Amino acid sequence: MEYILAIDQGTTGTTSLLMDTNLNRVSEATVDFDQHFPKPGWVEHDPSEIWTTVIQTVREVTKHIDIRKIIAIGITNQRETVCFWDKKTMEPIANAIVWQDRRTTDICGSLKKDEKESFFQEATGLLLDPYFSGTKVNWALKNWQQVRSAYNSGRLAVGTVDSYLLARLSGGIHATEPSNASRTLCFHLTKHKWDNDLCKTLGIPIEIWPEVYPSVGTFAVTRKFPALPDGIPITGILGDQQAALLGQACTKEGTAKCTYGTGAFLLLNTGHKPARSKHRLLSTIAWALNNENYTYALEGSAFIAGAAVQWVRDGLRFINESSEIEALAASVPSSDGVVFVPALTGLGAPYWDPDATGMFTGITRGTNRGHITRAVLEGIAFQNADILSAMEKDMGKPLKSLNVDGGAAANNLLMQFQADILGVPLRRPHFLETTSLGAVFAAGLGAGLWSDMADIERTWKEERSFIPKIGTEERMEALKKWKHAINKVTRNVANEN
Repeated sequence: MEYILAIDQGTTGTTSLLMDTNLNRVSEATVDFDQHFPKPGWVEHDPSEIWTTVIQTVREVTKHIDIRKIIAIGITNQRETVCFWDKKTMEPIANAIVWQDRRTTDICGSLKKDEKESFFQEATGLLLDPYFSGTKVNWALKNWQQVRSAYNSGRLAVGTVDSYLLARLSGGIHATEPSNASRTLCFHLTKHKWDNDLCKTLGIPIEIWPEVYPSVGTFAVTRKFPALPDGIPITGILGDQQAALLGQACTKEGTAKCTYGTGAFLLLNTGHKPARSKHRLLSTIAWALNNENYTYALEGSAFIAGAAVQWVRDGLRFINESSEIEALAASVPSSDGVVFVPALTGLGAPYWDPDATGMFTGITRGTNRGHITRAVLEGIAFQNADILSAMEKDMGKPLKSLNVDGGAAANNLLMQFQADILGVPLRRPHFLETTSLGAVFAAGLGAGLWSDMADIERTWKEERSFIPKIGTEERMEALKKWKHAINKVTRNVANEN
């Protein structure tokens, strides 16, 4: 038996998944790492801690197999988080600045005042928000002396997390692929290369970025990786949400998925041409099978989803384990008028307000922990209703169904409310860890195990569907309360939303 190893490097931990070539799960391991918050609104990771979790999880999943039978490695990763390392030693130069980080709000504001947002949107499909990597790199070059010094001495390597892991796995290869590169504000959406004008506008030397290869194919082979022998090919890399799109077998134009991780990310496959959003969604690259065969996606990102459950657990201390939230929320028949806006790290699509903060409305003397908890879950779903509404307007037609995955997709109460408030059936697969599965698919495609996307489509199996149970009038009344709440916290009310 031969194996594929997927390394899924996420926001709060790293998961390694080992599958055989018949797509049977052999073993899986997850190790969490620390989140660092040096200042309000700042979020950092220590790349050395990330690397340690990669070594730990790979060792764990391979300890009972013949590691010589691993024929391909796939990588998927938190996307906009940016790393800085010494390209000769591969050691980190500074902490990674995480996608949730808000420190570049003023940089984005200044660029908007200079009327640069339309320039970036046209070239990259993105909007100006601290979410994306480019302004983070600009900030680091200006504010971290060690980063600037490394650049001046010709030792600086910069990239998203996949690039950092690839360098460590391969002994120094500096490369990435389009689904990650397209999240930086520096990669041209249709020219498929780093753009001089974009980099110049952000004050970033273009040469610090990695080489860009197609998403599938041999990037490098392992070299001096402590957990595996030299010579194992790394044959697939995708950003986490694009990996989930592939793992959900959304390979045809018009198919869509929503992943409930730390945030919630709704992606719609738009085929071989990017869809230009008029409702403040993102056009992004889904994957590139080769230098000519690109697939695009329309994306709406909500920054807080599973992170809200963690906040209920760790901040409010209403529950001891995240899995307990469903029972507490189900202890009441409704939120009793309580509405929660999960703007704990600003608001993403379609509002894009980095200054927005979270809020509860409708609290009375009768409000209890059950109402608060249920409102938190409903707030996650309401955000996605705004995203889907914008997506349907951009596409000019309604979505027929939505595939769901991620940890919070196991929450039946949340999934039923999501179906109710969207008015769209949800389809949940047997294998919820579709991000890791997407990395397996990418590696398998790159290694030639599957010949085309049809082979992947045949692997998808539904575990359960959630059919809307409420009528239009009840849905519109609930959305009206949500609009009233969210309009209190954001100054960037989205067009027609």
